[in-house]
Amino acid sequence: MNGMKNGISRRGLLAGAAGMTAAGLILPRGAFAQTAKRGGTLRIGHASGATSDSLDPATFAAGPIVTAMLAVCNNLVEIDAKGQAVPELAESYEPDAEAKVWTFRLRDDATFSDGRKVTAADVIASFNHHRGADTKSGAKGSLDQVVDIRADGETAVVFELSSGNADFAYLTSDYHFVIMPAKADGTLDWESALGTGGYVIENFEPGVRISLKRRDDYWKAERAWFDEAVLLTINDPTARQNALMTGEVDVINSPDLATLHLLQRRPGLSLVEVTGTAHYTMPMFCDVAPFKDANVRKALKYAVNRQEILDKVLRGHGQIANDSPIAPANRYYATDLPQHTYDPDRAKFYLKEAGMEGLKVEISAADAASVGALDMVQLFQQSAQAAGIELTVKREPDDGYWSNVWLKKPFCVSYWNGRPTEDDMFSLVYAKGAEWNEGHWENDRFNELLLKARAELDDSLRREMYHEMQGLVSEDGGTIIPIFVNYIDVANDKVAHGEVASNRFLDGWKIVERWWQA
Repeated sequence: MNGMKNGISRRGLLAGAAGMTAAGLILPRGAFAQTAKRGGTLRIGHASGATSDSLDPATFAAGPIVTAMLAVCNNLVEIDAKGQAVPELAESYEPDAEAKVWTFRLRDDATFSDGRKVTAADVIASFNHHRGADTKSGAKGSLDQVVDIRADGETAVVFELSSGNADFAYLTSDYHFVIMPAKADGTLDWESALGTGGYVIENFEPGVRISLKRRDDYWKAERAWFDEAVLLTINDPTARQNALMTGEVDVINSPDLATLHLLQRRPGLSLVEVTGTAHYTMPMFCDVAPFKDANVRKALKYAVNRQEILDKVLRGHGQIANDSPIAPANRYYATDLPQHTYDPDRAKFYLKEAGMEGLKVEISAADAASVGALDMVQLFQQSAQAAGIELTVKREPDDGYWSNVWLKKPFCVSYWNGRPTEDDMFSLVYAKGAEWNEGHWENDRFNELLLKARAELDDSLRREMYHEMQGLVSEDGGTIIPIFVNYIDVANDKVAHGEVASNRFLDGWKIVERWWQA
């Protein structure tokens, strides 16, 4: 099963390259490839850090803490540069005939940084940390399908699911599910910051700086090349870009697309751009007025000028979306859904149906939400005027945006890296009761299909169900999704890499492990 069918249709750079290669903006992902060597320090200017960041994997949302902990820890499975789910701490994985019981057999050479061998007990504690009524984990919803996790000796772990899930191996690659040691009572010892990865934490200043040092005894002989890595939280995109241009850092993610031309002029800097599943969202609480009314939600979707946002915010570095989180890079992407276009008259029609002509709403946003988030909502504010909608933009503080605004305010800007499978994305954000259901959306038909599609082993039937689910999210859902965005990092010539993954920024957030000194 290690070669099971890929959950991502790899399109690499070519899918998003139209109109950009002539400008020299896209670099082939293997362009830096050379013989890897040990040594040196990697310095990253990272977006989306916060003083509320914690080593507790249940709290991970985005930013430098995730990049750091994916260097300190491993998962059972990782997503490689080709989008395949490949064994990591698991030496192998195998489902039963119904994909309802999955067995993961652990490597015998993987150890925590204190020398302890990783065992089934550690894996069980790591997953149970995100399960149960008392967990605060945002990934709780993804594990609702898990009925039981049990050891089969010290070196095998068995997951029993409520129903079949052909994509379960992909789910274990989620960054929340890093493996950390178990305490004597079976709970997770995350406070120790111990992991099985190639690095240990030397210094942790939340929202400021994370310093890592390489282990000499890492079980992956061909990974973890740098002696040290330093991750600096630089939330302001201009400051992040300046840090790269002045040599303070070697790599940044999420550059300001409005000033990419400045980076092009600098010798020794190159863009690393891949298409993937990332998307901007504007979730509305479906249980709060006026968003309770589906007509209001539809009106706002038709009041967004998506092409203008793509052109002016992303500078063409992405694709128009249709209020569904499933991207063209996903396996079951629905190409036949009626596209929501900018149509002020249609928006007015739905407002009249709701009895809410002259609608006034407030949306919260900050630069920390996503690159160009404030520009996007200001464009939305202007386009909505033609539909008779008065949209007030509330600029929120960057620090603490993800803990104080997202999931707290009834209409705000959000950002998702997406997930490699439809089931994971839908379960995490759109399923009834999901911890990160940012739109508080509930749809009985959707939730019925979610369970059926997950267990369906017939690919054609599964495709039909995922297509219907995308239509339900698009038409009835409480989230405006105007654009898919390419992942863009910028690196200087002091670092090198091979082919990079397209599942997230910074080589799937595995940059510290996978890149090396040039």
